[in-house]
Amino acid sequence: MAKYRKKPVVIEAIQWRANEMLLKDVIDFFGGMNAVGAKIISKHRGNLIIKTIEGSMTASDGDWIIKGVNGEFYPCKPDIFEKTYEMVE
Repeated sequence: MAKYRKKPVVIEAIQWRANEMLLKDVIDFFGGMNAVGAKIISKHRGNLIIKTIEGSMTASDGDWIIKGVNGEFYPCKPDIFEKTYEMVE
């Protein structure tokens, strides 16, 4: 069986902090309310509901919100984010 390595790619991401961030901060990260690929999100009990290309997904407190290589947005659990990404200068 062949093995493959994930191509190195630089992404943009912010970490959702329910008690420290405003919903406006996330909307600004999306590029505004009407940005292409940035579906409006809602806040419910500290969680964010994000409409992704794969359907609605929930970002809980501490989850990362990633802007993908095609301009799409989706949440990522902190442990997966740490295993997959490292900060670049």
